[in-house]
Amino acid sequence: MGLLETIKRAGLGAVEAGKPVAILFGTITKKNPLEVIVDQRFSLTEDFFIFLEDVRKKVLEPGDTLLLLRVQGGESYVVLDKV
Repeated sequence: MGLLETIKRAGLGAVEAGKPVAILFGTITKKNPLEVIVDQRFSLTEDFFIFLEDVRKKVLEPGDTLLLLRVQGGESYVVLDKV
């Protein structure tokens, strides 16, 4: 890896470190398999979500809105509750 690439990665890491989490809203578009559109910008499947036990017990249907906590890097989202 070259010096320029190393500097770019360090800069990106500094930006991400400044915003370790974000609270977002998602709307369920499909129930099985689960699909959620997040902030009307992008769609994610169940693989990206970590469900709290209380949320798992709730009946989730298409059209329901979820309160999400994006984990740093955006590779996983904690489903905090159904709104």
